[in-house]
Amino acid sequence: ERSARRSVSEARASSARAPSRGAPSPPASDAGRDASAPEDEEHPEPVPVENFKLSKTFKGHLMSVSNIALHPKKSILATASDDATWKMWDLPNGNLIMSGDGHKDWVAGVNFHPAGTHLASASGDCTVKIWDFAQKRCTMTLTEHTAAVWNAAFHDTGDYLASCSLDHSVRLWDLHTARCRLAFRGHVDSVNEVCWQPFTNNFATGSSDKTVSLWDMRTGLCAQTLYGHLNSVNHLTFNTNGDVIASCDADGLVKLWDVRMVAEMLSVDCGPHPANKVSFDRAGETVAVASDDGTVKCFGSNDGELLAELRGHEDAVQGVLFDPNGEFLVSCSSDHTFRLWS
Repeated sequence: ERSARRSVSEARASSARAPSRGAPSPPASDAGRDASAPEDEEHPEPVPVENFKLSKTFKGHLMSVSNIALHPKKSILATASDDATWKMWDLPNGNLIMSGDGHKDWVAGVNFHPAGTHLASASGDCTVKIWDFAQKRCTMTLTEHTAAVWNAAFHDTGDYLASCSLDHSVRLWDLHTARCRLAFRGHVDSVNEVCWQPFTNNFATGSSDKTVSLWDMRTGLCAQTLYGHLNSVNHLTFNTNGDVIASCDADGLVKLWDVRMVAEMLSVDCGPHPANKVSFDRAGETVAVASDDGTVKCFGSNDGELLAELRGHEDAVQGVLFDPNGEFLVSCSSDHTFRLWS
C-alpha cells in the first residue's frame, strides 16, 4: 500500500531544463499573480531553531500520524493518520477540538480552507472529503481519482481545490459545483504532493518519477519541469514569497529551486534516510526536514548549513511545520504522536 509511494520509474535527465525560446514565461512571473496578494510586510526574523528543544508530546492517534496542517487564523493543528481519522487540536495545550471519521482507509493529507471554515482530507480510499466545521460533518466527497489520494490543497480564493494521487494525476475541483474542472496529466508515476504558489493560479507537484513540475490552472498545461532528483520526490513547498521551492526525496536529498530562473539553487544531503516533508519558516531563511531517521533537521536556506537536529520522536518523522509567528515548530511521526518544539 504505502510503499507504492516510493516506487520509481525510469531515470530522468538530471539537469534542469531551460525554457525554450518562445515558451510561456515561467509561471512565477508577476503576470500570474492575483490582486489579492498582500503588500510585503516587514521582513520577519528567522526562527531561532538552534535554541529549540522538545516542549510537548501529544499521543494523537492509534496509528502513525502521517500529516499535519495549521489553521490560517487560529492556533489550531489538524492531524491525519493511518487510523483513517483526522483530528483537530488547540495549541499549545493539545486539547482535542474535533475529529473526522468517515474515510475507509488511511488519511494521508489534511488542509484548511483559507477562511478556516472547512478542512479537506485526502485518503487511501481514493477520495477527498470536505468537512464543514459549522455543520460538524462531511459535506462533500470527491471521488474521481482511481487510486490513493496523497494530499489536497485549497487555492487562496477558497473556490478551488487541487488533489494529487497515486493514479499519476492532479485534479482541480470547483468547490461551488463539486465537479472536477480539469485533470492534469504528465507525470509518469505517483504524484505525491501538490502545493499552490502563493497568490497565483499556478501550483507545483512532486512525483515518484523524480521530477518537480509547475502547472497553470487556467490552461491545464505543465509550464516547467525541474530535473535533478535521483529518487522519488516525497514533498515540496513554496516559501512565503512564492519564488523558491523546496523539495525532498527518498534518498534524503533536499533541493531549493529558483522558480523564476527555473534553476537549482542549493542541494542539501539529509540522507541516507528518506526525507518525508519540508517546511520553510516565514522569513524563508530556515528549512525544516522531517526525516525517516526520527529527527527533524533544520538548515539555512542560503548556505545549507545544519542549524539544528531535533531528536525526540521514536520513529520516522512524517510531517513538520513552522508556526507562522516563529514561536514553535510542530512535527508528527509514525510513533503515533505529534510534538511541539520551542
